[in-house]
Amino acid sequence: MTTPLKIALVSEHASPLAALGGVDAGGQNVHVAALAGALADLGHQVTVHTRKDAGDLPESVRLRPGVTVHHVPAGPARDVPKDELLPYMGAFGDVLAELWREDPPDVAHAHYWMSGLATLRGARGSGVPVVHTFHALGTVKRRHQGDADTSPPRRVAAETAVGRACARTIATCRDEVRELRAMGLPYRRIRVVPCGVDPERFTPHGPAAPRGTRPRLLQVGRLVPRKGSDTAIAALTHVRDAELVIAGGPPPDRLHEDPEARRLTELAAEAGVADRLCLLGGVARERMPALLRSADVVICPPRYEPFGIVPLEAMACGLPVVASAVGGHLDTVADGVTGRLFPPGDPVALGAAVNELLADAPLRTRYGVAGRRRALARYRWDRVASATEAVYAEVLPRRPRGAPGSRPGPRAATVSVTGAAR
Repeated sequence: MTTPLKIALVSEHASPLAALGGVDAGGQNVHVAALAGALADLGHQVTVHTRKDAGDLPESVRLRPGVTVHHVPAGPARDVPKDELLPYMGAFGDVLAELWREDPPDVAHAHYWMSGLATLRGARGSGVPVVHTFHALGTVKRRHQGDADTSPPRRVAAETAVGRACARTIATCRDEVRELRAMGLPYRRIRVVPCGVDPERFTPHGPAAPRGTRPRLLQVGRLVPRKGSDTAIAALTHVRDAELVIAGGPPPDRLHEDPEARRLTELAAEAGVADRLCLLGGVARERMPALLRSADVVICPPRYEPFGIVPLEAMACGLPVVASAVGGHLDTVADGVTGRLFPPGDPVALGAAVNELLADAPLRTRYGVAGRRRALARYRWDRVASATEAVYAEVLPRRPRGAPGSRPGPRAATVSVTGAAR
């Protein structure tokens, strides 16, 4: 695509400016920020619309050349758990509609299901085509969390309505395609574009965080039960002498207030490995490459994972990865080539895979080299942006031959915040 586009990325709860490690701040924030930057590098003008969640936030912030973050006033200007944001999506969509009535983007790309509701509302009748990335699916969350799922009751119905109404759905892995088809979404409008990694930041070369003499296992991710830290702690009982470092969650001085941190500390004490567990709390993004380089093995044990950026970052740093065989891990981690896959929730299998790697330094090196090569070949953000741009090209209004203008684009379907398509 040679013509610069005006692109709207809508990410209602996951701001590219947010500090990572909180309950609702993780891979989606990274994805939106990196995708926006990579699209700008292709010459496009990108605006990221995210909810204003603090009173002192300006209306707009220039994230970098070509990328502006717009803080949408929808709901209270304070932090609100994402599962409580649905009532404000109508107001969010109305703000977008007002903006786009005067200055419409060429394409709108919604991230997460509630953003999809707001974006379709904002694009209604404007001719702005809507592309959607779910990042996580209610059907999967309900299957794994059961009664612990705090999603709004109408989430699955709303996701189905969004998937049917948007021009294209971008799945981040093949496993997600299967889930989308099981929801009844039209296969012909699904495209697979993975998440990405910056191999210039995440590289084998550079400083490493300080460490002791014990072999280091590193897990990075939010402190929520589905991330499988309890499986990692149980696996530590099968791995002699190694330490387990978990990065994520609130700042270190507030870890004692976090219920998941307390639960993990108690599990480690009960298992007799408390002296080999280190909870770091939230780690600044700029410190992450050095922390990864300090590890012997990076472990990714979630019970389910829509995609998972951490394996890519570890692979780009030339590190072997041991990951649960779920979601995006099935695409990114080549079992027996860049690392090992193990059945989710199986600490014995996780421990065995880790022991195999810790006992064989040349094998760790081979996996690390292969992982770096795989990250460079498949998951650079410039490749991800180009593939995303190609999806946008499919839905843009076509210009008839010889005509100076273009035909109006498809009218966006109306989807209410309760999930019913009209």
